[in-house]
This record gives sequence, structure tokens and C-alpha cells, in this order.
Amino acid sequence: MLNELMTSAVSIFKREKGLVMLGLLGFVIAGCAAVFMFFKGVVVLPEGDIKNVFSFAAALGIFLLSIAAILPFAGFTARRRKVIRRLFIAAASYSYVIETLQNFRGFNPRFSKVGGPVVTLAGALFGVVSLSFVVSGILLTIQFLRMKAPLSRPVLINGIRYALLSVFIANLAGLIMMSLQGRFIGAGGNYIVLHGIGLHSLQTLLLPAWLLEHSNLGSGKQRLLLHTGSIAWLMTILCIAVQTSLGRSMLEVSLFSILALLCLLVWLFTAISALMSRVSV
Repeated sequence: MLNELMTSAVSIFKREKGLVMLGLLGFVIAGCAAVFMFFKGVVVLPEGDIKNVFSFAAALGIFLLSIAAILPFAGFTARRRKVIRRLFIAAASYSYVIETLQNFRGFNPRFSKVGGPVVTLAGALFGVVSLSFVVSGILLTIQFLRMKAPLSRPVLINGIRYALLSVFIANLAGLIMMSLQGRFIGAGGNYIVLHGIGLHSLQTLLLPAWLLEHSNLGSGKQRLLLHTGSIAWLMTILCIAVQTSLGRSMLEVSLFSILALLCLLVWLFTAISALMSRVSV
């Protein structure tokens, strides 16, 4: 049973070896950053923060592996798929280099206050590169939303659709951070929380969809669990977006933080149900 799932996963990733290798590179960079922090500490004066290297590289690695998993199902022509693939590879390669190199040199890679013209220009280019992630994500979202029934793998495709909508909201948070030149708003709002949770929709929604697809549940129950969990997750993202935009921390008790928690629990219930249904096969 486990071998069946592993074989299915490997067959998916084999189709996008370039993205997979670049994704794995993120874990290598994160590992090196962790070793550096253990021996040398977190801060590299005057602005460098190795924690950011660790978290960024690991998150980007996970993101690229997720894109590698869904890209073969997008129904692109070979030429368009190649363009999308190259956009992600080029953007990710520059992002790895600039985030790692500048932090280890002691500079903020995005909004340096002490770097010279070259550092500032590299940071501005980093912003442009970030936009290419947004554009590529939008193109993927449009492509999946345009796919018409009958779908070859309806449970998985619908899970991808919900995930990409959540990623779109995460990218909006990224654009807001670029405009603010930082992650904070108001007394306690932090857009990096919204950005990070939104991007991880590519795991939190795709894995349950994939498990449901391989479960012994009827198609009706599969669809019910998928839509319930995915809508709950999307509502969680929207509640976080509102709470953050109001300048309030998600740890602050309010209507939106409570709604976010309740929706998150609904998603968790459906995710556990998907896992248990697969285990019971």
C-alpha cells in the first residue's frame, strides 16, 4: 500500500526533474545555513540574518517540489509548459543566490539601508523576479480553472484549483510587503504569516486531495471532503488576510482570529479523514 503511494509520487516528480533538483537544492542551502547558525550564530553584521536564509531556502524548495508535482496536470502544450518551467527555474535560481549571498555578506537582500548602489540594484531586481513568481502562478491558476469536465482526475484537479487560489492570495500579500518595504502593518499585523500559510496551500490541500483520490471512499464522499476542507482552508486564509490588514496579530483574540481557528479545525478534520480513509484501504 505504501509502495503504491510512493510509486505514484515518484512517477509524478520524474516528469519535472529540473524543478525537483532545484527544489532539493533549497534543502541543501537550508541545511548549510543551519550548520552556520549552530557554529557562528544568526546575525551577520550589519544587516544579515541567516534565519532568513534557512526559512527562505526551505520554503522555496518545498514550493518548487509542489509546482513540479502539479505542472504535468495543467494540460499545457509542450512549448507553454517549457516556458512556465523556465520562468520558475530562472526566478528560483536568482532568488536562491541573492537571498543567500547578500545575507552572508551582511546585507538585507531586499531593502538594504546600508548597501551601496549594487546592493540596492540587486534588491530591486529581486522584486522584479518575485513578480515573475506571481505571473507564473496566475498563468497556472487560469489554466487549471479553464479545464472543462470531464476531468481525468477530478479530485486532484479540484484540489489544485483551491490551492492555487490560496497561493494567489499569498502572492497578493507578497506584493503588499513589497509596497510597504517590510512585512509589518499597524500594531501587530504581519503579512509574512499570510504569505507563508497561503503558499503552503500547495501541500495542505494537495496531499488530502491525492489521498482521497487513492481512497476507497465513494466519489460523492470524496468530493464532499475535498470541497469542505478546501473551502475551510480558503476561509482561514481570508480571515487571516482581514485580521492582518486591520493591523492586528493573529494571536490577538477577535472575530476573525476565532473564525480562522474554527475553519482551520474543519480543514484538519477533513485532512485526517482523508488520511484515515487511505490507511483503511
